[in-house]
Amino acid sequence: MRTPTAAQPIVMSDPFGRIHAEADLAAQEESLRRVLIVDDEATIRMALTRFLVSRGYEVSSADSGVAALDSLRHERAAVMLCDLRMPGMTGVEIVPQALEIDPDLAVVMLTAMSDAQSATDALTAGAGDYLIKPVELSALQAAVEAALGRRAHSLRRKHVERLIREEVAARTADLLREQAALRALTLNVAHTLVNAMEAKDLYLRGHSERVAKLARRVSQVLGMPSVDIDLVRTAGRLHDIGKIGLREAVLHKPGPLTEAEFAHVQSHVQLGLEILAPLEQLGGAIDYIRDHHEHWDGSGYPRGLAGTDISWGGRVLTAADAFDALTSKRAYREPMTSEAALAYLATQRGSLLEPDVYDALVDAVALEYRQIA
Repeated sequence: MRTPTAAQPIVMSDPFGRIHAEADLAAQEESLRRVLIVDDEATIRMALTRFLVSRGYEVSSADSGVAALDSLRHERAAVMLCDLRMPGMTGVEIVPQALEIDPDLAVVMLTAMSDAQSATDALTAGAGDYLIKPVELSALQAAVEAALGRRAHSLRRKHVERLIREEVAARTADLLREQAALRALTLNVAHTLVNAMEAKDLYLRGHSERVAKLARRVSQVLGMPSVDIDLVRTAGRLHDIGKIGLREAVLHKPGPLTEAEFAHVQSHVQLGLEILAPLEQLGGAIDYIRDHHEHWDGSGYPRGLAGTDISWGGRVLTAADAFDALTSKRAYREPMTSEAALAYLATQRGSLLEPDVYDALVDAVALEYRQIA
C-alpha cells in the first residue's frame, strides 16, 4: 500500500474499514455526558445537579419547557431529565419538540405516582424511561447510564446504516460506470466491424450511419422517448452487420438475383443476430435489427411478421433503410432523388411501410436533408 501524502487522502477500498473509521467518530459523539435537568422546582434541580456533577456528568438546568428547548438549541445534551408536571408546557408536550431539535437526545421523565398514565403518554411521545418521585439517587444514576447506553447504541446504528447506504450508492455508481464503459467498448467493436465491411464496398459505404441518423430523426418526429431513440440509432448503425458474411459476388451482382442468391442475401439478418447475440448490452436494439426487413403487410422476412407484431424500431428501420437504399448508387442502378424516393415509397404506404412511419419519414427527410418542403 502506498503511503499517502498530505495532498493524497486515504481511500479505503474495504467498506468495513470505512465503517470502523466512522464508528470512531461516532464514539466521540457517544462520549458526550451532558445532562439537562428540566424541573420547575429549584431545590430539585439543585439536588440532582450536585449528585450528577459528583458522578462526573456535565449538568445544565432549565426551569420550564420553553427554557429547556432554548437550551437544547444552543447546547447539545446527551440526556434530558424532565419533570412531567410543570406550569406552562408539560413534559408530554416538551418531549416531541426536544426530539425534533435533537433526534439523538435520550429522555427520562420524572413523575409522581399518580402520573403513571401521563408518563406512559410521554414514552409514546418518545421518552425512553421514567422515574417515580421521590427518586433514589442510585436509581437515578442507573437510569442516566441506561439512557446513555441506548443513545450510544442508536448513534452507532445510525452511523453504520448511513455508511452502508453511502457504500451501496458508491458501488452502484461504480457498477453503472463499468456497465457504460462495457457498453461503449461493445459498440466500438461492433462499429469497427461495420466500418471494415463498408470500407470494402463502395455501395454500402456510409449506409449504416445514414440509416442510423434518419431512423433517429423519424423516431423524434414520432415523439418516442429518448431512451428508445438511442436504441433505434444504435440498431441503425448495426443493422447490416450480418452482410460481412455475404459473398461479394452476390452483393455486387448487377442483374436480378436468383432464388438461391436472394435467400443468401436474406441470411444476413440471422448472421447479424448471431454476431450480436453475445452483446447483451444492446438490449432492445437486437429486436429492431431482427425486424428491419419485416413488412407492414407481412410479406417481409425473416419471420413474416405483420402490423404491430413488428417492433416499432424495426418498422422505423425499414423506412430509413429503404429510403437510403433508394437514394444511394447500386451496382444495378443509379440513385434516386429524395423526392423520387419518397414518391415511390408513398406507393408502399400500408404494404412495405406502416402509414404513420411513412408520414414521419417525409417530415424527417425534410428536416434532415432540407431538400423538400
